[in-house]
Amino acid sequence: MSEIVKSISVDGRDIRLTIGRFAPQAGGAVLVESGDTSVLVTATRSSGREGIDFLPLLIDYEERLYAAGRIPGGFLRREGRPPEKATLTCRLIDRPMRPLFPNWLRDDIQIVASTLSMDEQVPPDMLAITGASVATLLAKIPFKGPLGAVRVGLLGDDFVINPTYAEIAEGDLDLVVAGSPDGVIMIEAGASEVPEEDIIEAIDFGYEAVGDLIKAQQELMAELGIELVEENPPETDSTLENFIREQSSEPIKKVLARFDKDKNVRDASLDEVKDAVKVAIADKPEDDPVQVAAAANPKSVGKVFKSITKELMRNQVINDNVRVDGRKLDEVRPISCKVGVLPQRVHGSGLFNRGLTQVMSVVTLGSPGDAQKMDDLHPDEDKRYMHHYNFPPYSVGETRPMRSPGRREIGHGALAERALLPVLPDQESFPYVLRVVSEVLSSNGSTSMGSVCGSTLSLMDAGVPLAKPVSGAAMGLIKEGDEVRVLTDIQGLEDFLGDMDFKVAGTDHGITALQMDMKITGLPMEVISKAIHQAKPARLHILEKMLEVIDKPRDNTSPFAPRMLTIKIDPDQIGMIIGPGGKTIKGITEQTGAKIDIEDDGRVTISAIAEDGAEKARQIIAGMTRKLAAGDVFLGKVTRIIPIGAFVSLVPGKEGMIHISQLADYRVGKVEDEVSMGDEVVVKIREVDNRGRINLTRLGIHPDEAAAARAASS
Repeated sequence: MSEIVKSISVDGRDIRLTIGRFAPQAGGAVLVESGDTSVLVTATRSSGREGIDFLPLLIDYEERLYAAGRIPGGFLRREGRPPEKATLTCRLIDRPMRPLFPNWLRDDIQIVASTLSMDEQVPPDMLAITGASVATLLAKIPFKGPLGAVRVGLLGDDFVINPTYAEIAEGDLDLVVAGSPDGVIMIEAGASEVPEEDIIEAIDFGYEAVGDLIKAQQELMAELGIELVEENPPETDSTLENFIREQSSEPIKKVLARFDKDKNVRDASLDEVKDAVKVAIADKPEDDPVQVAAAANPKSVGKVFKSITKELMRNQVINDNVRVDGRKLDEVRPISCKVGVLPQRVHGSGLFNRGLTQVMSVVTLGSPGDAQKMDDLHPDEDKRYMHHYNFPPYSVGETRPMRSPGRREIGHGALAERALLPVLPDQESFPYVLRVVSEVLSSNGSTSMGSVCGSTLSLMDAGVPLAKPVSGAAMGLIKEGDEVRVLTDIQGLEDFLGDMDFKVAGTDHGITALQMDMKITGLPMEVISKAIHQAKPARLHILEKMLEVIDKPRDNTSPFAPRMLTIKIDPDQIGMIIGPGGKTIKGITEQTGAKIDIEDDGRVTISAIAEDGAEKARQIIAGMTRKLAAGDVFLGKVTRIIPIGAFVSLVPGKEGMIHISQLADYRVGKVEDEVSMGDEVVVKIREVDNRGRINLTRLGIHPDEAAAARAASS
């Protein structure tokens, strides 16, 4: 293919697409650029593997530190495990792309996005999503696109498309909207308590810009003579499906119509129906078409049974407006909450139950040195608030090996983190670094929103002064033709068999986080608006239940949390506090047991489990950095004696000399006649000369000054 360069203008900012220059052996490849940020995206398709009964779609996003002119740290000096931001970007590409592939496709598809250059102004993730769409179209893979994605920021009262990093940090909204020709297909957002109407307006504003990207891709494909690929699904024999439908439809309807609130009871009943179907198949002669079809693909029985269950569950919602557990469409499951469920050694804990979903969140308070150092391409150097999410197999009654967190765990933790960030106290008023770990103890839908609620409880239990408590609910969707039903607080079956998972978190004032994923090819704005509005009373109901347990943050932190003191020093004095080779700061730490963190702006944070240790370290540093002036009075200790006077330590790191003539108001023959090594003496500064030397005297000190000096050193 000859090289083609196309420029797209989106809200006044250019996006350049270069095709035919890079990766000629990939199925499709495009270099997407904006400013000096460049992302190479490829899409490749391989023949399907035997026995695969799902779409093996693999999406990878790679960051190379050379993109920012940096060499990786560590012994190997090369990139290793992807940082969290890269994993989240993988999910950001995957989530809108996956629903647009035909559900019958079984070929291996891999999309790789690599950031080759980055100017720290233009985030690469939106370029990667659009690039994934273009590369897939170029590879001629069956795909219900094109797909486009933009970020929407809110600066004052104005929406901004694809804001810079600085504009994102300054604004009240960080919203990602991805869409296809059929409508919005993914939403991801963090917000500073933005009202529902403003969020809806922002999504609509973003989808208009997405439309420009879709149109530009359609025009580009027309120029290249590439049409959307529409392959026919493979032919299937309906004999087995018809038999299973005949055998199971009525029993499944009866199970669903019982409205069992206990998931385990309902699942057991459905398993009994499935087992009965298997027995009926096994009773068939070996040469019967039903028996032959089932033997040819052992997984087909379960797959068909699930499909029939999905169809009947959805029909029940559409036709009767009743869900499988008997709830109304907008009804929330029973809620219970507890705080302080673990000893105070963990600093704070909360337990949140919604139906069969149970999440325990645990808070740890740390010092500024515990902040996470970010080793990626993005401007943020460290992270003060960390939210981690764990999903063990026992939470769904299963067994499997437990490994490091996967993409889902990282994504759910990031969503809960985003939901709580806007209500956290600033570092000036609450200098702790915060880590929350949400342990999913039982899962039946919406564990990420359970993590938000549990973490709010645990943070208040830990004494973290949240501006407002945050709650969250997950909304679902059943769409059959023109009939649409929005479901409040979806459980696992409704998530698995439904068309949408829309998580909404916020305070009683506004939204702090959104995440919407689709299993269909897009939604119109009126359905999205309905889901957002329907989520608000659910959030407020859940919040009310939470506040019945703890209505405000505790007044004090755990006695096992570090005591934290903060002082400000002149940045020029930082070197004096650290000392040569860190000798001085190590000495203070050994003497007091306190941990000391110093920022470049001169902010010193002192933490220790024992409050007196932190105070002692504060006094030492305050003394070391005190600006000494003539007339100041100290209680000091004699450290050296020379023939013409004595040296006295005033504060750590600073000493002055009393000349022999200033030791007494009479003639002194020998210094040793008046003072000895180690003596504590009250002295006044006579002068600080232009070389920084401090001259002291014992003369002319008022008794009140002497008493104050002794009290200050006690």
